Amino acid sequence: MSFISEFKQFALKGNVIDLAVGVIIGAAFGKIVDSAVGDLIMPLAGMALGQVDFSNLFVALREVPAGVPMTLEAVRKAGVPVFAWGHFVTVSLNFLILALVIFLMVKQINRLRERQAPPPPPTPEDVLLLREIRDSLKK
Repeated sequence: MSFISEFKQFALKGNVIDLAVGVIIGAAFGKIVDSAVGDLIMPLAGMALGQVDFSNLFVALREVPAGVPMTLEAVRKAGVPVFAWGHFVTVSLNFLILALVIFLMVKQINRLRERQAPPPPPTPEDVLLLREIRDSLKK
């Protein structure tokens, strides 16, 4: 079998296509969750903590040069190592929400698959005939 025909056979298998669709949908869904966490949840958490931008909470591990604004991006551009705990909390919350939603989706898909269980195969004719003979002998 040539390399091209072997690759074609591999690429056209149902599982590979399902995986590709899953990755594309997962990437798009990840952007939605990023937006929900970054634009909806974290601003509310930041407001509760008295901060406007929760992702900008950090501790500089070295002295910040004069004239550098105290934002995470500016301090990092200045080459100062930072302990960006606010960003870490944001990404962790993002992961937890994404994992929860994926868990719920898989749980629902499994529930739908259970409902659509294939019917049992029809009883073979020889078994039906034997049952009929058995029942007639009982009489």
